[in-house]
Amino acid sequence: MTRHFLADDDLSPAEQAEVLALAAAVKESPFDHRPLAGPRTVAMIFDKPTLRTQSSFAAGIAELGGYPMLVDGTLAGIGVRESVADVARVLGRQASAVVWRTFGQDRIEQMADHAGVPVVNALTDDFHPCQLLADLLTVQEHRGSLAGQQVAFVGDGACNMGNSWLLAGATAGMHVTVAGPEGYVPDPAMVERAAAIAATTGGSVAVGHDPVAAVEGADVVVTDTWISMGKEEEAARRLEAFAPWSVTTELFGRAADDAILLHCLPAYRGKEVDAEVIDGPRSVVWDEAENRRHVQKAVLAWLLGGATP
Repeated sequence: MTRHFLADDDLSPAEQAEVLALAAAVKESPFDHRPLAGPRTVAMIFDKPTLRTQSSFAAGIAELGGYPMLVDGTLAGIGVRESVADVARVLGRQASAVVWRTFGQDRIEQMADHAGVPVVNALTDDFHPCQLLADLLTVQEHRGSLAGQQVAFVGDGACNMGNSWLLAGATAGMHVTVAGPEGYVPDPAMVERAAAIAATTGGSVAVGHDPVAAVEGADVVVTDTWISMGKEEEAARRLEAFAPWSVTTELFGRAADDAILLHCLPAYRGKEVDAEVIDGPRSVVWDEAENRRHVQKAVLAWLLGGATP
């Protein structure tokens, strides 16, 4: 059966640990794992703006011995010029895997249903699972472990990063609090989905509306832009709603003394985070950005059955 990586909980706790171990191994020895040698082709499609995702997948696919084939989503007109299912059937005959950054989760699920090769979610409106693996690898590197770590995600908790932190953090046995203003927290069904996972791993999930309470004593503080792609028309309202949720020097000071800061980028200094925090000594955002390449290599290798830790 073809495996895909469409949402964070597509990996069991054991599988998540295996992929992270493989990511650490390929980071240590970047050219020792070459399951795409040939080269085998991986199709990359980007319907939304991208920097880290495109560059890290392209570099990673090349390091695995493969060829990153960029498919222009606008020119392809996926879902307009021809159906997602038909595009999937075409790409599945041309590539060993498909990486897609798109809008609705239903689109990438249709791609997976019809491609016949592994499909990887490079970001949808609902989830950002490759980013979360990079986040987890970064936490593991700087904190030594994942299980038991206290994580506070503050700001727009209703975004794909809020959902993914709940699911991936629960899978890793972490204690995750997603806190945001009223109306900007994950859907109760998503919280329930994560809580069911946490019950099996010793982790926990919570939703809150107090940034200070969320950050107090946290080992890891996470934030994200307040204006996600597709929400630009809500900019003025969002800037007003989230103003008290900025990760200022004062708020970050409520976390543990050795806490680290994560941000998936791009960052807007003076809005969701102070420059002094994101550019400070406990910010690990550049390690986090680099780790996108390593975890995505691991995901592709794991899905294609071409490497072990």
